[in-house]
Amino acid sequence: MKRVGSFLAQRLAGLVAALAAASVLIFVAVEVLPGDPARAMLGIAAEPSAVAALQRELGLDQPAAARYVRWVGGMLAGDLGQSWAYRVPVAELLGPRLAVTLPLALLAMALTVAVGLGLGVIAALHPRRFGDVAAMTFAQAGMAIPNFWLGLLLILLFAVHLDWLPAGGFPGWQAGTGPALAALVLPALSLAAVQSAILARVSRAALLDVARDDFVRTARAKGLGHRRAIVRHALRNALVPITALMGLQFAYLVAGTVIIENVFFLPGLGRFVFQAIANRDLIVVESVVFLLAALVIVVTFITDVAARAIDPRLRGRQ
Repeated sequence: MKRVGSFLAQRLAGLVAALAAASVLIFVAVEVLPGDPARAMLGIAAEPSAVAALQRELGLDQPAAARYVRWVGGMLAGDLGQSWAYRVPVAELLGPRLAVTLPLALLAMALTVAVGLGLGVIAALHPRRFGDVAAMTFAQAGMAIPNFWLGLLLILLFAVHLDWLPAGGFPGWQAGTGPALAALVLPALSLAAVQSAILARVSRAALLDVARDDFVRTARAKGLGHRRAIVRHALRNALVPITALMGLQFAYLVAGTVIIENVFFLPGLGRFVFQAIANRDLIVVESVVFLLAALVIVVTFITDVAARAIDPRLRGRQ
């Protein structure tokens, strides 16, 4: 128990330090962007007095350190600030966007696991044979195709020629689960292609590596078939690198929706950030980017703890 407590304390300390460092880096990067947000909101023909008044209203006339403390203090209290462009709390703007981005990321993650892990297992069951070659060929092709270009090809095929799925837009969950999910299928496929290819290659390598261990060879010597040895014994022991990768992939899928949501005109978090950057709505950019960075950090922490729980060999290490 002492080792577990020490392990969790170290990881929590690292989590807090990483979040603090991310907040500083994001604030500095956004604050040093060229251009005056007040001037951008009022237009280039605005009077200097009006620009100065808006700067005071937005708090832009205060020192950067004071703005940083106010921003971080607000986030700790659950207040993400108020959008300069929309003049409403940022939290109110995030809800409808998260209702698009999170289901999109979850659907893409489900496709990634189903396709990537499935191909990895198939390749490990048939090393250097047709199944292995076919699975790895697909994986290589998936890694070579940019997701935005694949999205355009999917629109051309399934929306324009076959008319099976919508080409873009989102009807909202109030229109029904079916139409809403149909609008997310092509974006999810575009996001999942590269990640499933990466997962397939990592899964194959991890399974074949574990298959060479003594306990698997012992099971084979006792009469257990290759398929059962891989599925029953090798798969669980190979889950440590696979789980770590899947955690990072989910964080990437959430954070990597900026391009795909713009390709498919989805009103999600990624497109929201893109519009906030164009509008110089710095408080929105800072808050949303920090939330995405925090998601990556927290998911990494969770996968680290999960890896320790899955593999007993890691429990004796700090």
